[in-house]
Amino acid sequence: MAIKAGLMPTAVIGDFDSLGAEAMARIPANRLHRIDEQDCTDFDKALRHILTPLVLAVGFTGARLDHELAVYNALVRLADRPAVVIGEHDICFHAPATLRLDLPAGTRVSLFPMTKVTGQSTGLRWPIGGLGFAPDGRVGTSNAATGDPVTLTMDGPGMLVILPRLMLRAVIPALVRG
Repeated sequence: MAIKAGLMPTAVIGDFDSLGAEAMARIPANRLHRIDEQDCTDFDKALRHILTPLVLAVGFTGARLDHELAVYNALVRLADRPAVVIGEHDICFHAPATLRLDLPAGTRVSLFPMTKVTGQSTGLRWPIGGLGFAPDGRVGTSNAATGDPVTLTMDGPGMLVILPRLMLRAVIPALVRG
């Protein structure tokens, strides 16, 4: 997609099973980083091999649901590699142990657990303290920011945060500063 948009990737990481021959021929060989394994997705491979404070991941939502779910799984398994998955309408990222976001009042804040997890919050219309979240139990869709800073303190890994895409500018500094 980047090539079709007139952009030249700095690096292409993966098994290349979905990279067309025409696109591959246009990308300089030193930018192609093949990882021949079929046990994980290209997103997983990229997260494991990119050393950066934060990955902004585009193009991983909206096509194949199985691949999109694998991306969310990788966000949790590779929580030490912060990444924001950017979709057409929403962004999603793994909640670090502590997080502070300045969000306008009324901003939708959804929390989706990928494992059993609990936490504390401030700045949410419906606080999460005392609630047990689990993928086969309670999830936290459609909460809302009050206009005060939103803070989340999670008792362990496994919580995904889903916000409107317009909140990306608030999320980046919050995740980079840790």
